[in-house]
Amino acid sequence: MLAKIQSVSVWGIDGHPVNVEVDISKGMPGISIVGLPDQAVKESRDRIKPAIKNSGFEFPQSKITINLAPADLKKEGSCFDLPVALGILAARQVISIEKAGEFYFTGELALDGSVRAVSGALPMALYVKEKKGKFIVPAANAIEAAIVGIDVYPVESLKECVDFLSGKKEIPPFNVDWNQISANQNKYDIDFKEVKGQTLARRAVEIAVAGGHNLLMIGPPGAGKSMIAKRIPTIFPSLTIEEAIEITKIHSVAGILDGGIVSIRPFRQPHHTISDIALIGGGTIPKPGEISLAHNGVLFLDELPEFHRDVLESLRQPMEEGRVVVSRARGKVEFPSRFFLIAAMNPCPCGYYGDTHRPCRCTVPQIIKYRKKISGPLLDRIDIHIEVSSLGSKQLVSDSVSEDSESIRKRVEKCRKIQQKRFAGTTIFCNAHMNTKQIKQFCPVDQECKKFLQDALEKMNLSARGYDKVLKVARTIADLEESEKITLSHISEALQYRSFDREMW
Repeated sequence: MLAKIQSVSVWGIDGHPVNVEVDISKGMPGISIVGLPDQAVKESRDRIKPAIKNSGFEFPQSKITINLAPADLKKEGSCFDLPVALGILAARQVISIEKAGEFYFTGELALDGSVRAVSGALPMALYVKEKKGKFIVPAANAIEAAIVGIDVYPVESLKECVDFLSGKKEIPPFNVDWNQISANQNKYDIDFKEVKGQTLARRAVEIAVAGGHNLLMIGPPGAGKSMIAKRIPTIFPSLTIEEAIEITKIHSVAGILDGGIVSIRPFRQPHHTISDIALIGGGTIPKPGEISLAHNGVLFLDELPEFHRDVLESLRQPMEEGRVVVSRARGKVEFPSRFFLIAAMNPCPCGYYGDTHRPCRCTVPQIIKYRKKISGPLLDRIDIHIEVSSLGSKQLVSDSVSEDSESIRKRVEKCRKIQQKRFAGTTIFCNAHMNTKQIKQFCPVDQECKKFLQDALEKMNLSARGYDKVLKVARTIADLEESEKITLSHISEALQYRSFDREMW
């Protein structure tokens, strides 16, 4: 007898329909799986047979053919265990084929018949929502699947699922309250009030976060660059439910989600030995890389010159477009990568060039070689460059407390609301993402500012991209002051955040 069960597969970060067709016929007993299955799918036959027996059902001693349609879509992972097992039971009329046809199924089976969590439940749920269907998932995946607003039925075991489909057990739809999940936002163990001194760096960080501008910090070891970077998420605006779903979707596909919803902005800090595929994403079956895992959050690259040159150069397109396209023989996949880049580096190999407390031991050729590891085009894409100086003994032993994260975050949120109103109806959310047309519309300057800009650009030799970056940063500074017009003081401050790279490089 033939039975059909609906399931969902994941390619990239999107769900695609898969029909699990099970046919039981006369012949040599055995299970044959077709439809481009990977090794994990092929091994499912060794999990399904004991799972069915240990759940109290009889396994058919017949020829079983399982087709995963469409046959040209690569199937990977263990998410088809549950639908295949149900297909076998439906073909033997243990459950009603019509009743099973009302649902989509996913789940990995243990040998005792219990149902384990799978990766990619959220993208699957989004597809089920698009089709206005109902979704039966492992209990561990219930929260992430239900957040999209569909009827989700969590099951702990194959037996429980069969009892539900047979009407022997009632399972109510699982509901998720985003307000309850988001209640723990903005609760961190670290705070900006722990950062002593560094007035310029704190100001630059506030501007960068308020406008979504990338930031480069240059300073000697122990100046506080990493300390500042790790506290940047504490001043970000709270996640919206749409942002949370986007982030959770990526983390779910990557298999790093712990069965819940990502309710705080991600902070990713890859080691400088990372490969380009691990950073950008890819593989035989493309998976998201660090820049996508940092989507709507922070990507911190410490010791920037120590990263391989080709790895850093691969960041250029994602930084501009907010997405990365990975092309492979089986097709291409697009991953979102709208991340907030924070980079830190020393001014020279020994780290003490220009430091007033310790002498530099590097030669001029060594310093030049070290700085040339950061290319001009990459540097041009970083909006703000600041120098973080080492602290003096008086500042280190001082008991004075700096401004806390909550106070800074309130100003940032106020600034972001101005930008949301400005870019309403577009795909732009902050000043850093403005295109050329929007810069002309929202960043007009008077003749005095134009003359000042012209003189500064000639002296600093900035590129056209650098000029646009100055206007975007100036727009953010004006928004922080709730000023509709960009004034000379805003332009001056924005220029000071672009001059350092020209002086050093």
